[in-house]
Amino acid sequence: MTLLEKLKTPEIAEDLHDRGYSRRDLGRIAALLGGTVAIGRAAPALAQQSARAVVGAVRIGSNECWTGPLPAGAAAAMKIVTEGNRYEPNNEHEKLFAAVSAVEGLPATHIRAWPGSSDPLNRVAVTFASPSRGIVTADPTYEQIWRTGAWLGAKVTKVPLGPNYQHDVKAMLAADPNAGLYYVCSPNNPTGTLTPIEDIVWLAENKPKDAVLVVDEAYIHFAGTANAAKLVASRSDVLVMRTFSKLFGMAGMRLGLTFAAPTLHEKMMRYDGFQVSNMLPMTAVACGTASLPLAAEIKARRDEMVAVREKTIAHIESRGLKVLPGSHANMFMVDWKAKTPKQMMDAFLAQNVQIGRAWSAYPTMSRVTVGSADDMAKFRIALDKILMA
Repeated sequence: MTLLEKLKTPEIAEDLHDRGYSRRDLGRIAALLGGTVAIGRAAPALAQQSARAVVGAVRIGSNECWTGPLPAGAAAAMKIVTEGNRYEPNNEHEKLFAAVSAVEGLPATHIRAWPGSSDPLNRVAVTFASPSRGIVTADPTYEQIWRTGAWLGAKVTKVPLGPNYQHDVKAMLAADPNAGLYYVCSPNNPTGTLTPIEDIVWLAENKPKDAVLVVDEAYIHFAGTANAAKLVASRSDVLVMRTFSKLFGMAGMRLGLTFAAPTLHEKMMRYDGFQVSNMLPMTAVACGTASLPLAAEIKARRDEMVAVREKTIAHIESRGLKVLPGSHANMFMVDWKAKTPKQMMDAFLAQNVQIGRAWSAYPTMSRVTVGSADDMAKFRIALDKILMA
């Protein structure tokens, strides 16, 4: 049975119809879940310019980690390469879930692994939002969820960040009290700012009972603060997302996690029955399993990033520019005042430094990723040359 045929079966077709999808929407959903479209990458021209890697440049535009996997993780990945003839040499998925369970204090039944974050983000949009039940996000934030929702025909409501650049959860609920999906990214991309766990709990407790709260914690290991994972142990309406692409230095290896009640995961998978977690590269699974328990190494990497970030921010501010305060992640936003983000991106590229893009909510600011100490020294030198010119 093809994916489109599965979507047309009576039970699933009735569910989609009841939530406002038409028959002509089924092809779009099939294309989305089948991976033949990439909504999250349909970025504006400035974003595309930021995302393309410039060979030889200092690359501080895509929130990648400045270095590769933790040594123990890299060693585990290289070891399993010798067993690459096996789909799964020795219960690697089970070992990964056991490691996650031990670190997060969650039952293994509440954990799923994915080849990155795009697939689960698309699935939550299809499963919990629709033309009759919208999506509420902050603005600015990571855009994939609202691009996917808009492409599917769901109402998308964007709410400005609060006075401390946190998600204003009360304003989010007031903006659409009947939404099907509320999305919180904390630390937020692109601002790096945290939404207090108390605010996240408030939204979980006050949103519509049948709506789902998605908490994207891609950068939580850089923050080292309280997280939302424990919520899924006691609630069936919260899904927490994690990735190994950031602090763990595994962006090219493709490994992500979702934490949720089994019933929530089952709803996400019912449209195609496609067991995405069975398609994971074993090198990524082995690397993630070995890396996650390394608390001391994680803290050391976080401390290294924080020291470089704060030194760089101090330098920028000493030059009379504003940096949006409160970042707890490997990024920050700079207000260039007299020049546009496009002009600054081009000026930095002329100095062989590749910075990030702007968001429409903050059109005078660019996102800068925190790279290595050497990367950021080159950024500071380039900045001084640009300002002097």
